[in-house]
Amino acid sequence: MSDFIQELRDLHALVVHPRDRSADELLQQVHRIGCSFETIWPMPKSLPDKFELVFIDVTDQTAAKLKSFINSSSRPPTVIAIMGYENPSVLDLIFDIGAHAVLPKPFRAAGVLSSILMARRFWAEQMRYKKDLGKLRERLVNMQKVNEAKFILMRHQGINEKEAYEVIRKQAMAKRTTTIEISQSIINAESILRNFGDG
Repeated sequence: MSDFIQELRDLHALVVHPRDRSADELLQQVHRIGCSFETIWPMPKSLPDKFELVFIDVTDQTAAKLKSFINSSSRPPTVIAIMGYENPSVLDLIFDIGAHAVLPKPFRAAGVLSSILMARRFWAEQMRYKKDLGKLRERLVNMQKVNEAKFILMRHQGINEKEAYEVIRKQAMAKRTTTIEISQSIINAESILRNFGDG
């Protein structure tokens, strides 16, 4: 948690909320914490990339509009939803937009910092899981490519699976590239020959 506390002063926050007493109270707390911040209202169509933390009033907003705004940034921000009242439809909306924390109004001095820290931790875990999932998906795709290339060689060369992989591996070493690149070349060649034959 200490890492998240230390990064607070480097965060660029955006407060999307009407300028009223509630907004002033929130801005005072954000300023006291040390984040640099800007305010805006009404909610614009797009979110500038510079903002890593977004406080957003979800009152009388639609999930589609909120998600369009949040997802317009090239890097996913940490989102803290501000709600004026609690009912099932508002809670559904908060879940739907993928908020990382919730701040109910009226704001309390003791709640803002803890909400930011919990939201940043949740966001960091989300980013790590997405990265790990991306790596697993890439690994699966690469395994499928190698397997497809092996079966192509087995079918055309009359060799077994182990021998087919050895051909791929030796070609990769000879050309100073990866088995994935060689496998893709074999798949591409097979596709060209098949299309030529169909023609």
